[in-house]
Amino acid sequence: MVSAGRPAWWALALALVVGLVLTVDLLARGLTQTVDGWVSDTVGGWGLRDTGAYDPLYWVTQIGGRGTVLVVLLCLVGWLGWRQRTLRPLLRVLTALVLLTVAVYGLKYAIGRTAPGHGGDLLHHPDGQSFPSGHLANAVLLWGVARWQAVQYGMPPWAQRLFWGLAVVGPVLCTLAMLMLDFHWLSDAVVGAAVGVLLLGVVHALDALVLSRWVGARAGPLLS
Repeated sequence: MVSAGRPAWWALALALVVGLVLTVDLLARGLTQTVDGWVSDTVGGWGLRDTGAYDPLYWVTQIGGRGTVLVVLLCLVGWLGWRQRTLRPLLRVLTALVLLTVAVYGLKYAIGRTAPGHGGDLLHHPDGQSFPSGHLANAVLLWGVARWQAVQYGMPPWAQRLFWGLAVVGPVLCTLAMLMLDFHWLSDAVVGAAVGVLLLGVVHALDALVLSRWVGARAGPLLS
């Protein structure tokens, strides 16, 4: 049985290829860096950081903020755990958080890319943590896990639609807002999303192979 929201094999393959190609090209200072610079120069010229648009756009970026997502997830898994008498949603979230932290921060520190406005697109810089975007990885992976729980445990249709929107539309809005405020390079966001897709696939696989057999972690009714 395919669990709700599990990335298709072609989506995982595409995420892997896109992530690798952009990362290698960035390290080689190829076309990726050129396109990133053009996008940043264009949106930087709009000067949105110094207008009334800053605050609403900033709040849109928080769709991918870890604090924002975790508050919702903790309420969700707490309610599901109490209602269904299962630890499985909590274990899924904890697994996702561990994988997310290791993968994203491992790449950030390994590549050390500075953010726009730092005085240049620098790599292997001690202050560089721009690549990949943690906000996009958060949005794709954690909202994806939330949608999975909402569908599997039979939450009301409106709740399932809400989490679908957050998992699918949320990352797009987050990307646009961050680019418009010149917080990230374009490739930061694309690779961050790719990492999120890959990690969502890993969490689904670990759930099927390990968490489903965890003693005492009983799943609720599987309503796909």
